[in-house]
Amino acid sequence: MPPKGFKRPPTELIRRLAFIATSTLANALDMAGLHKQVIAHIKAASPGFRFVGPAVTVKESTGEYGDYSSDDFAVGSMIDASQKGDVIVVDAGSAECSTWGGMASLAAKLKGVSGLLVDGAVRDLEEMIEFDFPVFSRHMVPTTGRLRLKVEEINVPVMIDGVEIAPGDMICADGTGVVSLPADRIDEILEIAERLSSDDALAMEDLQAGLSFTEAMAKYKSI
Repeated sequence: MPPKGFKRPPTELIRRLAFIATSTLANALDMAGLHKQVIAHIKAASPGFRFVGPAVTVKESTGEYGDYSSDDFAVGSMIDASQKGDVIVVDAGSAECSTWGGMASLAAKLKGVSGLLVDGAVRDLEEMIEFDFPVFSRHMVPTTGRLRLKVEEINVPVMIDGVEIAPGDMICADGTGVVSLPADRIDEILEIAERLSSDDALAMEDLQAGLSFTEAMAKYKSI
């Protein structure tokens, strides 16, 4: 049975989100009462990686070498379930064997997938950089996940670093970190974040005009 789908947000909304830093989005999440949407312990595999897109979620189980068959290591099914602009989000239970490598990065890049977020491990960093495919993971290891990992379900709620992510939630990642925006609150969060970004721009203009940082902090409460 093919995985369940979800309603993808308008392209214009994703474009607007792409201009906003995760630190600003984290402030917006706090102001919206969503205090536990920051993924703190998963970082970019290489400097400069960033992405924004709706989550195609993947749940994996982990075992010892030989516990699963080669067919269970169904990385292709993750890419098959994705559309252009999506972010593949994999809950591998923090496993220290790779669920993704260079060849998968090339295939996903060619399909237009925006990036990969893994609570687990990946490998082939140099190829990810070569193909310019943004990857965020907990571990970088040479060990294959083949015969150690099994894709259990696609497009079901998953837990990534203590944050629950549902299919279609918006994943925003940059050099500072990763945040997850619940699909039913994206418009509200974006409105707050754009207002904060505007304040940041005004604060920088004031600083360049001679305002002290203490004065700027008093004037702009979110910086």
